[in-house]
Amino acid sequence: MVIAIGLEGSANKVGVGIRRDGEVLANCRQTYISPPGEGFLPRETAQHHREKIIGLVHEALTVSGISPDNIDVVCYTKGPGMGAPLIMVALVARIIAQIWNKPIIGVNHCIVVSFS
Repeated sequence: MVIAIGLEGSANKVGVGIRRDGEVLANCRQTYISPPGEGFLPRETAQHHREKIIGLVHEALTVSGISPDNIDVVCYTKGPGMGAPLIMVALVARIIAQIWNKPIIGVNHCIVVSFS
C-alpha cells in the first residue's frame, strides 16, 4: 500500500491531499480570493499559500488519521501554473520531504496518476 501526500498550488487554490492506493483520505483546500475587479496576482497568491499551507498539511494528517511516519512519498505540483505559487508549494514539499526523510515527486497536475 502506497500512501502519498500531495501539495497543489498552481493558481489561486492551495490544497493538500492524502491518498492510499487510490482512496482519498484527505482533500483539504483554501482559495485565495482577490479584491473585486483585480484578479489574482502571483505575489499575493503565493503569500496566501505561504500563510495557509502548513495548516493544511496538519489538517490533512488529522483528517486522514495518517502520521508522517506512514507517508511513503511527498508529491507536489511542478506545473503548469503561476510561477510564484508553484515555487511556494514546491519549497514546502521539499522541506517536509527532507524533514520526514521521504522521496519527492514533482507532477504535472493536468495528468491523472493512479498509485494502484
